Amino acid sequence: MRTLGGEQVEEAVADAVALLRTATDRDWEAARAGRLEWSCRYTAEHIAGDLIAYAGQLAGRATEAYVPFEITLDGTDDGLDPADNEGVLHVVETTGALLAATLRTTPREVRAFHPYPFRSADREGFAAMGITEVFLHTHDIAEGLGLAYEPPAERCADLLARLFPHVRPDTDPWRTLLWATGRGDLPGRAPVTEWRWRNNLVIPAGRLTLQGVTPAAAMDLAAGGDGGFAWAGGEPYQGTRDAAGMLVKAYETGVHRPVWGVFVLVRREDGRAVGGIGFHGVPDEKGRVEIGYDLVEAARGHGYATEGLRALSGWALGREAVTSVRATTEPENTASQAVIARAGFTRIAGDEAEGEAGAEGAGQFVYELRR
Repeated sequence: MRTLGGEQVEEAVADAVALLRTATDRDWEAARAGRLEWSCRYTAEHIAGDLIAYAGQLAGRATEAYVPFEITLDGTDDGLDPADNEGVLHVVETTGALLAATLRTTPREVRAFHPYPFRSADREGFAAMGITEVFLHTHDIAEGLGLAYEPPAERCADLLARLFPHVRPDTDPWRTLLWATGRGDLPGRAPVTEWRWRNNLVIPAGRLTLQGVTPAAAMDLAAGGDGGFAWAGGEPYQGTRDAAGMLVKAYETGVHRPVWGVFVLVRREDGRAVGGIGFHGVPDEKGRVEIGYDLVEAARGHGYATEGLRALSGWALGREAVTSVRATTEPENTASQAVIARAGFTRIAGDEAEGEAGAEGAGQFVYELRR
């Protein structure tokens, strides 16, 4: 799986600075940055501010708000001579190095505050946001200064598959990223006037956390990789790989809805992934959703499936669009039936099960949990 971390942040910053250094003799204060209302000078300072802010969030382990500090360049409000354009780029390089170093020393399971959309992100999320800030705002500055800039397509695809899981991918990842952030047009798609990126949802579940699987992770899981998780027993159960494959298909066709996707059950005590759980789709017209789950063999018999099912069904029933949650199992799978019962579900008996579950549920036991 292609990861995003310190090395990728440094690459993005180095490429951006190399381009912008070719125009340090220009008046950045007088030039407007692309479609923004900001000057090129202010936009460059903004890049540095974002990079140091992300480093601060992770280093400070902030969980409730931004760490209350900001970067100030010489001459901004202290009466000193203002930093020239080369000086601003030096600051961008420095803050990029600080974020890269922080990413390298932050454990995978650490999450820090970021407001969009679920109030937290892990180190890869902050890396992705940092790289995206560099790409987009270098584009803005380059447009204002009349420079040509286009970051690597592969990296843009990585960013889309992590931060824009709701956006259908296209043949040109860079143009798609520009469109998704209101900076360009794509044939057949309405202009974007307001946008937010979307870090993955994480739901607490007792001894576990349910960590939302991004399309990037799903692609790797479906291809036989680990999806960026350390699996108890070495690899996920086949059911998790199958679910990841369905997520990828939904993403590629533009119908993936991250909150109704796939989650990995991660053990708090050691950060090991012990199984997968997720929804079979978005709520139907009656407000019903169905949950499926599995565990790796090495983690069975410890109550993890029950904790995960309770947490995810409780989260779902807290959504206005959901009236009930269902789980289906084979009649001979007594272990799964026990898990579902312990999670508070009630079996729908006889004709009711057959009539409401439909052909897909025929020959299976159907359980339901209502709000």
